[in-house]
Amino acid sequence: MREVVGVVEWTRGEVERFVLRGGEVVPLRREARPAPVNYGCLPGTLNPADGAEVDAVWLGGPRPVGERVTAAPSGLLHLADGDHKVVFGEAGAGEVAALLAWFPPERGARLLGPQDAAAWLASLAPADQEPATSHPR
Repeated sequence: MREVVGVVEWTRGEVERFVLRGGEVVPLRREARPAPVNYGCLPGTLNPADGAEVDAVWLGGPRPVGERVTAAPSGLLHLADGDHKVVFGEAGAGEVAALLAWFPPERGARLLGPQDAAAWLASLAPADQEPATSHPR
């Protein structure tokens, strides 16, 4: 499976959230709840559901904001509204349950496999330029 590059914008267990703008990670806001996973984006991609970079989730221990991670996707967090998230890393059932519970039931969150992630990424048109901001969950 092809590796892709992502940027961490929100560290697992933290409430301070950042965003990639103009190639730099800058403060965005303080969230009410800490992130159950590391969250960020895949620069140079465009999710047609929200017009921003494709969102990414890194399972496992906390990763620092601004870290650039090159890895092959391990899954796809599929959402009913099409705002899917590419998942990286392996996790136990507890972490997957926390990730799925992070989204309201009406979004229909379900975790699909690495082939689904690769197929969805391959179906996207490349972004001409980096959007000004990535979209919140």
